[in-house]
Amino acid sequence: MTQNTLLKRLAVLAGITASSMSVNAAQTELTVYTAVEAQDLKKYAARFNAEHPEIKINWVRDSTGVVTAKLLAEKNNPQADVVWGLAATSLMMLKNEDMLQFYKPKGYDAISPNFKDLDKEPVWTGMDAWIAAVCYNTVEAEKLGLPKPTSWSDLKDPAYKGHIIMPNPSSSGTGFLDVSSWLQIFGQDGGWEYMDGLHENISRYTHSGSKPCKLAAAGEIPIGISFAFRAAKSKKSGAPLDIIFPEEGLGWDMEATAIIKGTDKLDAAQTLVDWTISKQANEMYNEGYAVVAMPGIAKPIEFYPENAESLMIDNDFEWSAKNRDLILSTWQQRYDGKSEPK
Repeated sequence: MTQNTLLKRLAVLAGITASSMSVNAAQTELTVYTAVEAQDLKKYAARFNAEHPEIKINWVRDSTGVVTAKLLAEKNNPQADVVWGLAATSLMMLKNEDMLQFYKPKGYDAISPNFKDLDKEPVWTGMDAWIAAVCYNTVEAEKLGLPKPTSWSDLKDPAYKGHIIMPNPSSSGTGFLDVSSWLQIFGQDGGWEYMDGLHENISRYTHSGSKPCKLAAAGEIPIGISFAFRAAKSKKSGAPLDIIFPEEGLGWDMEATAIIKGTDKLDAAQTLVDWTISKQANEMYNEGYAVVAMPGIAKPIEFYPENAESLMIDNDFEWSAKNRDLILSTWQQRYDGKSEPK
């Protein structure tokens, strides 16, 4: 190889390296807060980056209650740019605190009204719905002689004493949707009366919505109150679970997305939020959730009932968000003694 040829090749390599460095230098980094299941975050980022390599997502992930509390604590000094995948009831709280940026993303008109902030200046958009379910370990239940419940009311049966685990609503979005839905299903007084009876049978309250089902799947507890996505995933992996959808109706909440007001990366944040309600994103959500924001996208999910959407209660999200603090403080006074240490 001649010296000239070598120099030319080195120049080409140097150009490629400089170009790569230029691309990396131009990449915008977004801090994204989320309560999406941890194992799904790589998939979410990879699908987005396939279309938008110019934006890097730095995830901050925790349970719904923890993320909500963190955002509220940072109100005067926001650290997040975007929230992608947090309970709509939590985002409604942030909206009431004037913490969210008005933005109507591209494709907004294509999503269902049930998944929209219908204000003239919307600040959040829904992604998918997660639905309450009961995970019932058939092997462990048979050993203990426990009947299979078919309703929420069945879970007050003294036969289940010490054999049920459910999420703490202060830290878990699933726990909160359970409690707020019971107050709507049974009425204010009836809901607390129901939870008094259920509390007698609770072994402990976890700080994760998926943990009760994971523990039931592992045989550590016969009954875990959790959500359908986690239940279906555990059953698909071979766990001896029956997934029970109580006959009184199913509590549910939306995972939703919003831009935090004050971000200095607004263009990139808007690009991400546009993508979160796109057809591609809704197809991705449907890989785990039977109900998604864009009509006509959802296909049946294994182990979900085909009529999942019809089983969902007529959830009053505004009421739940407005009364969240009162609901949680009342719950803590009554039941927090059985919560796991944080």
